[in-house]
Amino acid sequence: MRRLPPLRALEAFVRTVRLGSARAAATELGLSPSALSRRIANLEDFIGRKMFSRQGQTMRLTEEGRQFYDKVSPHLEALANAVESQSENLQLMRLRLGVTPLFGTQRLFPRLPELRRLHPRLHLDIDTSPNQLARVGDTLDAVIGLINEPDPSFHSVKLDQNTIHAIANSDLVAEIGSEPDEKVLSEQTFLVHTDMHLSFEAWKTAIGMPNLQPMAIDHYDSGQLILEAAAQGLGIAVMHDDHLARNNDPRLAKLYDIVVPSPYSYCFICRPADLALRPVRLFHDWLVGAGL
Repeated sequence: MRRLPPLRALEAFVRTVRLGSARAAATELGLSPSALSRRIANLEDFIGRKMFSRQGQTMRLTEEGRQFYDKVSPHLEALANAVESQSENLQLMRLRLGVTPLFGTQRLFPRLPELRRLHPRLHLDIDTSPNQLARVGDTLDAVIGLINEPDPSFHSVKLDQNTIHAIANSDLVAEIGSEPDEKVLSEQTFLVHTDMHLSFEAWKTAIGMPNLQPMAIDHYDSGQLILEAAAQGLGIAVMHDDHLARNNDPRLAKLYDIVVPSPYSYCFICRPADLALRPVRLFHDWLVGAGL
């Protein structure tokens, strides 16, 4: 068998690349910065290439280092998966995931059996309570939420780019008519998600009525409840087209044939350092690859 580089040196290298910081990688591995540097130097000696350029305390990945990472990282992940699948002693991996109920029921849960087959030891603790972004890195490992502008300090992956529609009970849609009428709309109740207030403003602007003042605006913190309220004739919901399509409720219909780009997208959010945690990395890679 051909000689392989030390596994600890490979781990130090991969962690440093993924975290983007030697200090963060040393902390994750429980090493001093000098010990981490020695492991990477051992790898460089073994390979005969410089993986990082060093300027003081700063380490920058070289082009050769990037090529090495791209070649080796998938095989290390495959090795970890192979060991995991054959071991009876590894403990369960647990991911604390914040998610909106609507995304969970419509998009995540129907695909979770795939994740379970791929990674049977990965289990999810699901949190649907509000204010999830403030708890990333604390009580939550990651969040899937509707985001306007992701915080640049987080690692974020946009999962979609949707459009906004006014959605209501089919009878109410027929009663209002096919052309926007400010007087008719001012007599209606609109249903708006607490975390999507910009959606209603974008929709009003798109129909040429930015100053529209409806009879009432009712706020909900659950997309599923908004759709049910609209289906019951309680008001006009301002929601993503994807929500209506996946809900597949014959009681609901679009109001007007107007396409409005949404200010919000579903995003996966976690701390950059937490991508080195195996449960976070496995879920992240599956989510991105699954195209939910």
